[in-house]
Amino acid sequence: MSAASRAARKRSAAALIGACVAAAALLLAGCGGAESGSGSGSTAAARAAGSSHGARANETAPTHGGTSSGRPPTLELAAATKLPGAVQLPAVTPGSGGVLALGGLDAADSSLASVTLIDGRSASTVARLPQALHDAAAASIGGRAYLFGGGNAGTASSSILEVARTGARVAARLPAPASDVAASAIGDTAYVVGGYTETAPLRTIVAFVPGRPTRVVALLPRPLRYAAVAAVGGRLLIAGGTSGETAQRAILSFDPASGAVRQIGELPRALTHAAGASLGGFMYVIGGRGEGLSEQTSAIRAIDPASGSVSSAGRLPEALSDLGAASLPGRIVAVGGRDAAGTVQDRALTLLPASR
Repeated sequence: MSAASRAARKRSAAALIGACVAAAALLLAGCGGAESGSGSGSTAAARAAGSSHGARANETAPTHGGTSSGRPPTLELAAATKLPGAVQLPAVTPGSGGVLALGGLDAADSSLASVTLIDGRSASTVARLPQALHDAAAASIGGRAYLFGGGNAGTASSSILEVARTGARVAARLPAPASDVAASAIGDTAYVVGGYTETAPLRTIVAFVPGRPTRVVALLPRPLRYAAVAAVGGRLLIAGGTSGETAQRAILSFDPASGAVRQIGELPRALTHAAGASLGGFMYVIGGRGEGLSEQTSAIRAIDPASGSVSSAGRLPEALSDLGAASLPGRIVAVGGRDAAGTVQDRALTLLPASR
């Protein structure tokens, strides 16, 4: 199935869910209500998890918080590493001396089960997932890589997989099946943001600590898919994404200590399907697109976690969406992606701070 067909199917499903939610508005009011025209705030399973684990109400007034490192460095391309194959929508996280790219879609829009290690000089497939998945998210905790959710053939997974060179094993379960998710780790906890159950969009932030059950720790102001997410200064920054059928501009900050979700700023334009990573005390939002499948951008933007201000911080060699990214010491690695013509990329780009 083509990416355009898959997107159309998801939009139709979201519209149907929106109609169902109107009849259940009183039930949703207990979870903060549903966003107008965007469908359910979460699935029944996620709502139950939020209730049993004490999910906190949203706070959306602009605020200051986090740490700022002054002027954000501009990123420039330092190296391009050829991948074993073209990939879009991979889950990317640090691991094994480089970054791991997990799953994704190939150039024919088929889901992948490959685990690819990119060490800056070369890229090779080192393991395979139990099943092919795309639209998953990944994060690393204590030197171990974890894969969250993902989709394939119209179904979403609730699995959390611990992934190593020797393969993958199920480590836990999400409260509800979810694709279109994003994730990042703070200390010993990974946070999984938003997503889509294949019938309903999600507005949850789910916490995962290895060896413990997952729990819903916060609710977003609205359901959100394909957001850019990164951990900066002990907080989780969430930029853009899709709510219903609409690309978003909001920059949100989640504080694990208080459970509060606040809007701290806005992107210059509505943006979805971008990659997020952190470097030098800033969040970087890399590439992405508008609501249209051919509205890609090459822009790299830096977000100050203290003020929410956004500044231009470089450009990709070409306009790309649906890429993954991970932070390594002193650099960011962006993997794969899709251009405006629909061509899927077979390169990993190492981005370094430009010399001043």
